Amino acid sequence: MTDARRLLLIDDEADLLDILSDAFEIAGFEVVTAIDGQKAMACLHDGTHFDVVISDVAMPGHISGIDVAREAAALHPDARVILASGHPRAELPPLPDRVRYLPKPYRVTQLLQTINAAD
Repeated sequence: MTDARRLLLIDDEADLLDILSDAFEIAGFEVVTAIDGQKAMACLHDGTHFDVVISDVAMPGHISGIDVAREAAALHPDARVILASGHPRAELPPLPDRVRYLPKPYRVTQLLQTINAAD
């Protein structure tokens, strides 16, 4: 049994997903990855509890990162939900309540600070 926090990481760039996954595992997280919104939704609905959900906003297919964040916030109300995008926040549709925004490019340390920041 592990006390590691469980993190769902969603990005359509496989290389970035691998790098971030490794970094978060080193930081002590149990990481589940998804390459698109559809797989992310399946992870959110499979009964697994997530402490943190991080998603890119722009995703292939018909499910965006904003859709994933909205669902994550509803299903896991105690989870820290973070959306990342290369677009300025002002260009994005309204984000769900309690969802944090992180502009790309970012550093892993910035993601960790955002995860651990007090509300």
